Amino acid sequence: MGQIAKHRPSKRVPLKILIDLTTLEKCGKFLHLSNPTKTEPDPWVRILNGKRGLHLVVLYLVYGEWRVPWSFRVWRGKGYPSPSDLACKLLGTVPKQLTQGTTVIVLADTEFSTVKFFHAVRAKSWRIDVGVRNNRHLQDGRTDKKLYRNSKRGQQVLLEGLANPLTVSWFWLKRADSKRELRFVVSSHPYSGAYLVMLGRKRWAIEGFFKTIKHRFGLHCFGQSTKLGVYRWLILSLLAYLLAHWIDQSFLPPVLNWKVACDLTLSVLFPSILWLKLLSYIRANADIAARYDFEIILKPIPT
Repeated sequence: MGQIAKHRPSKRVPLKILIDLTTLEKCGKFLHLSNPTKTEPDPWVRILNGKRGLHLVVLYLVYGEWRVPWSFRVWRGKGYPSPSDLACKLLGTVPKQLTQGTTVIVLADTEFSTVKFFHAVRAKSWRIDVGVRNNRHLQDGRTDKKLYRNSKRGQQVLLEGLANPLTVSWFWLKRADSKRELRFVVSSHPYSGAYLVMLGRKRWAIEGFFKTIKHRFGLHCFGQSTKLGVYRWLILSLLAYLLAHWIDQSFLPPVLNWKVACDLTLSVLFPSILWLKLLSYIRANADIAARYDFEIILKPIPT
């Protein structure tokens, strides 16, 4: 937080709080995480939306050029807090030092469009931009889908269970099977219909983060035998991402290439590790040098 506070963007730049759920899929038995025991009755590996694995609700901050995975919670299954409940708890972890004096916009998918989540965001006087299902009921009994062709994007509506009006808009999303799906999005701020859709697309930044943190920093590659071990692995993965991002931001312009950023971070923060890797590589390939009648000898520089 200190790094962001020292290099805050302009006050006109809003702080975007992105919340979403990601699954770290697991195909093995993972008995230590799947079966309840007397001491640990809540298994972590569950099935949600047809996917078996560890399910994380993640809060991700986008503030100017900063991209910070701020916090996460593990969804433990039926009988425990829902993803929306966990999201409400995550909102309380964002420090006031970041939110004071700037516009805060919370962006989330349809899974988090619960009455409780709307109230949690409103209680903090933040703006919300969240997707809603097309069968979500309005107070007059209609569903969101009825608004299409019968209303204009950007109008104010009252959702069932909420006392405050929301701005609604919609768009057609092209799916992987080339079919189109009508999606709806609502906001607590009176944006225009077109801008509301454009703002809602900013939520996809967290999807890019999920791909990066999994395939570049191995978030889903844990194999520990305890829940504490898994938790430590997740924290280390997130720390590695943050270190690479901070080093990337320290160079102007930023590299915007995660492989280059990771190599740069290794050379700047951990040169000894890079040196040991080089020595190991030279030893492992000494026979190749010998084939061409070379011998690689390293000597310390005289002091």
